[in-house]
Amino acid sequence: MRIVQQLFFAISLFFPVASCFSCAHAAGLPLSVTDELKRSGIPLNAVSTYVQEVSGPVPHIAVNSTVGFNPASTMKLVTSNAALDLLGPAFTWKTQVYVTGIQNGDVLHGDLVIKGSGDPKLVTEKFWQLLRQIRAAGIREIRGNLILDRSAFDDMSSYDAALFDGDPQKPYNVGPDALLLNYKVFAFHFLPDPARHLVDVSVDPPLAGYSITPPVLLDGACADWQAKSLPALDGKGASFAGSFAAACGEKTWYLHPYQMSGTEYFGVVFRQLWTDVGGVFKGEVNDGVLPPDARMLTEWQSPALPEVVRDINKYSNNVMARQLLLTLASDVLKLPATPERGGRVVKAWLAAKGIDTSQLVIENGSGLSRIERISAEAMGRMLVAAYQSPVMPELMSALPLVGYDGTMRKRLLMKTVAGRAHIKTGSLNEVRAVAGYVLAASGKRYAVVCIVNHINAPGAQAAHDALLQWVYENG
Repeated sequence: MRIVQQLFFAISLFFPVASCFSCAHAAGLPLSVTDELKRSGIPLNAVSTYVQEVSGPVPHIAVNSTVGFNPASTMKLVTSNAALDLLGPAFTWKTQVYVTGIQNGDVLHGDLVIKGSGDPKLVTEKFWQLLRQIRAAGIREIRGNLILDRSAFDDMSSYDAALFDGDPQKPYNVGPDALLLNYKVFAFHFLPDPARHLVDVSVDPPLAGYSITPPVLLDGACADWQAKSLPALDGKGASFAGSFAAACGEKTWYLHPYQMSGTEYFGVVFRQLWTDVGGVFKGEVNDGVLPPDARMLTEWQSPALPEVVRDINKYSNNVMARQLLLTLASDVLKLPATPERGGRVVKAWLAAKGIDTSQLVIENGSGLSRIERISAEAMGRMLVAAYQSPVMPELMSALPLVGYDGTMRKRLLMKTVAGRAHIKTGSLNEVRAVAGYVLAASGKRYAVVCIVNHINAPGAQAAHDALLQWVYENG
């Protein structure tokens, strides 16, 4: 008996990491995590967790892991990984420009047609460069109309920007668009001028024929300045019918002009930028499809997919994630894209990897949804499979580095896991989630998923941080 006891002591002395992980698996979550959950008033049945070494055959922790939970923005990992795998890391979006009619000198007697493919990053500067390419092709004046071909995506005109949270002016509520320009957002810059008793308001991108009525300048403290300015935006202009306190100083406010159609938004930006590059255009801006007799003039290529995936995950960009899901549908199925078709592509992709999709619900692929669901096991097994795939470097580098950047830049700053974990976060009312990879002190890497769905979920950060630190120390 003494020899057996001595042997057990020796094993526990020389292999403490394996012993600790075995205890965690047998007992569920580590004590440091359950303590934090108790402090936050979060019951264990509201927590779904999955931890597995990326080269190991079985999970080390699996708690409620097969139940479907709302993952919030960690759903972007699923959309991003599917895109990298199915589209490839060299994939780019193409915005193509065509002409009809005849060109006489630098005058086009016909229509200019712009055909989109869903580029999530066609921002103002890039669009200006595309217009410069049109000018370089010899066109100065367009004596026809501008036709916008959005047929890569199904008709999105019924999209309701207020459906998610009743706040349609929020930039994250912008709907998908095959010709999405500058995220369909205006940046209003407020600069109070007490000497003139007014507020100067400018807008970016610059707009042609778009009037702006500034708020009234008042004295007093700067409190709730956005609500007090009373914004109203439509296709003709922006009005701030309220007030703005001089004490606020210079402010910038990003707003979604949801009362403008995508065509109206594209039109006012195009007219101004086309004038800026020396062009002339007095026609109409209409939706349409590429005419069969149109001739290709030039095209713009987006940054490669990994750069877009990085923006989506580092900064949790919901609009870009929606665009990406629809791109999967249009590129893989060769049909006008819908979120449902994009969801089918992702489900088939996961199923082909042998991952159970019975709990998977995809509404838009961004996680900005009340109905999206996935099990922690499905997410965790996907991360394990992703680590073994050729696109692993692109996916991992797109995740926030704990304590350094993205949505994890201010967390775990003084802990040893800082700089050793790539973690995507997710946050909604009653939802908090983390998912990604932890490189443990042992040199082993673990896929980690932990999702909380509960009214007290906002207090789950301490438990999530404790789990990441625990995996680093004991993995």
